[in-house]
Amino acid sequence: MRLTTKGRYAVTAMLDLALRQNQGPISLAEISERQGISLSYLEQLFTRLRRSELVKSTRGPGGGYTLSRPADEIAVAEVITAVDEKVDSTRCGGLGNCQDDERCLTHDLWMDLSEQIYQFLDSITLGTLVTREGVRKVAERQGDKQSRRVKLDEKITAEI
Repeated sequence: MRLTTKGRYAVTAMLDLALRQNQGPISLAEISERQGISLSYLEQLFTRLRRSELVKSTRGPGGGYTLSRPADEIAVAEVITAVDEKVDSTRCGGLGNCQDDERCLTHDLWMDLSEQIYQFLDSITLGTLVTREGVRKVAERQGDKQSRRVKLDEKITAEI
């Protein structure tokens, strides 16, 4: 199975939003800083996420993105699919032309594995992930780092 950075980053960014869903719109710059994901890459991903109606955007000062529905209603598989990522363990992309334009010996095995992976990711919501202790600890650490950076920036600005 190939899950590229596109799918991983989309899930990470959506989880970042889910963790902060009560704070109003979140800018992509904030997500970029917290998660170490390029801002331009996030812009591309959020264009697809918005088209799939997983997020809503708010323009202007204080603008940003929010989840379009509760985190408990957004499955991880939905996020991955929204950014054109496929959960596929086959060599042929599920087409059945793996060996000399015919099905290979293990095609059904890899198709079954792909289906199991998809079902697993479809059974996990962003809301489920938000409640995990490990996720909350990482989010707190990231929030603390960002707060320290903002305070340092304010201090430097005040000194200038």
